[in-house]
Amino acid sequence: MSDQQLLTVAEVAHRSGFAASALRFYEREGLMEASRSSGGQRRYERQVLRRLAFIKAARNVGLSLEEVRVELAQLPQSRTPTPGDWRRISRHWRKRLDDKIAAIEALRDRLDSCIGCGCLSLKVCALYNPEDSVGQGAIPAGAALLPPLLRGAGPI
Repeated sequence: MSDQQLLTVAEVAHRSGFAASALRFYEREGLMEASRSSGGQRRYERQVLRRLAFIKAARNVGLSLEEVRVELAQLPQSRTPTPGDWRRISRHWRKRLDDKIAAIEALRDRLDSCIGCGCLSLKVCALYNPEDSVGQGAIPAGAALLPPLLRGAGPI
């Protein structure tokens, strides 16, 4: 493939929404590949945009980089993935999303006890410390009080 048919780092960054540093990181991690121009600059095939869209979707669902790597390994390298390919590898994401939705709904439903209260007392807060479980040593304090699926989750 000629250099004219390949995309530059800037073009991929612009079209994918990822920073150039993220592209280099994902390349180092083996999640995508780049070739080099005669001048040594990175060049990407257009199909890398689909891989990046997949990475973004997978990370938003909550997959770790290792899980993303495993999922991407199931995609064909020699052709553009089909809708069937995408459906096959994302099928198990439904359970993860359902679990995340349930955690968010539980968080939303417990917010009522805090609205207007303003105290967020760890002794009486039904949201972060139901039945004073922290005071009784049942769970560690801090971010561990949030549902596991919501700790540092980033975008949904």
